[in-house]
Amino acid sequence: MQMYLVNDIIAFLAANMILSQALGTSSLFIAAHSRKNLVGTAFCILLFTTFGTACAYIIDSALPASAAEFRLLLYTAAVSVFYIVLLTLLYSAMPQAHEKFRRYIHLSAFNCAVMGTLFTMSEKADGDSSLRSFGEYVRFGAEAGLGFIAAALILTAAYRKLNSNRVPKSFRGGPAMLIYLGIISMAVWSLK
Repeated sequence: MQMYLVNDIIAFLAANMILSQALGTSSLFIAAHSRKNLVGTAFCILLFTTFGTACAYIIDSALPASAAEFRLLLYTAAVSVFYIVLLTLLYSAMPQAHEKFRRYIHLSAFNCAVMGTLFTMSEKADGDSSLRSFGEYVRFGAEAGLGFIAAALILTAAYRKLNSNRVPKSFRGGPAMLIYLGIISMAVWSLK
């Protein structure tokens, strides 16, 4: 059991889609800008990836192979419904929190990290039927969300240095962060 947990942690770090496939990079930059942004964005991404993969399992189970081209439409509809429900619940339950957190929900709902997670899991399950279970889908979604948090923490650690005056002006900000992410992703990929 302990080795299984170690394998899951290594897989979570090594196969992180954020670093290996650059999904959600723009949101990652926003999250890394401040701790407040990091917490809000990361929590919402985690919610959307976990809920989204649960919906993807239901859609993949019910959708016949001949209608696979409707997957994108159905995934988008499921995420849209969750987006509307989440905003409505937040507004009706806590109107003041709604003003504070709605931007994180907007950033997260249709983020390529969320949609990429749904399609990546679906593709993996198509290739390996042992992954075609509700638990595997939800676990993968949660790992992707946690991977986003880990990647945001890694970027947050270097954010100030990558935007300092010591970095040449032409590389400061986005270009330096993309190079940094590329180097980190190669290091993470080598762990696989």
